[in-house]
Amino acid sequence: MTNPDEYTKMMKEMMGSMPMDTSALQEAFKSQAAMMEQMTKVALEAAEKSTEVSAKWTKATFEKAGNVATTKDDPAEYSQAMTNFASAQAELASEHVSEFAEIAKKLQMDTMELLMAAGKDMQQDATAAVQKATDAVTNAAAAPAATKAPVAKKPGAK
Repeated sequence: MTNPDEYTKMMKEMMGSMPMDTSALQEAFKSQAAMMEQMTKVALEAAEKSTEVSAKWTKATFEKAGNVATTKDDPAEYSQAMTNFASAQAELASEHVSEFAEIAKKLQMDTMELLMAAGKDMQQDATAAVQKATDAVTNAAAAPAATKAPVAKKPGAK
């Protein structure tokens, strides 16, 4: 069994000897792939928006940094420029952090909607499977009763 072909042949024979319906596995794979596609779209959308916010913040920072880098006549003007820069950065930070929070909030809501929809689909599938099994058991139990021949009564029995 050191040859990969022998192992492959043995696995094919083993799996072939166990009859099974793979349609449920295929359906589960399709369902999982569809959900992952939706989750990926949500994540990529959030990443794109986050990148836009970061780029906007960086651009604003560079614009404000230009004022600090200019030559000044009075040393006190450097101090004032740094104070103005720090104040502007605090304002920018507040603004952009709130934008990041909104992105995270939307991501969380979209993710929960997808998970709730998946849970609802799984519940419907489970209900359908239980109903199908119940119907099969009911039909199987009713079939022998319908095919039984009536029992002949003994003479003299009431």
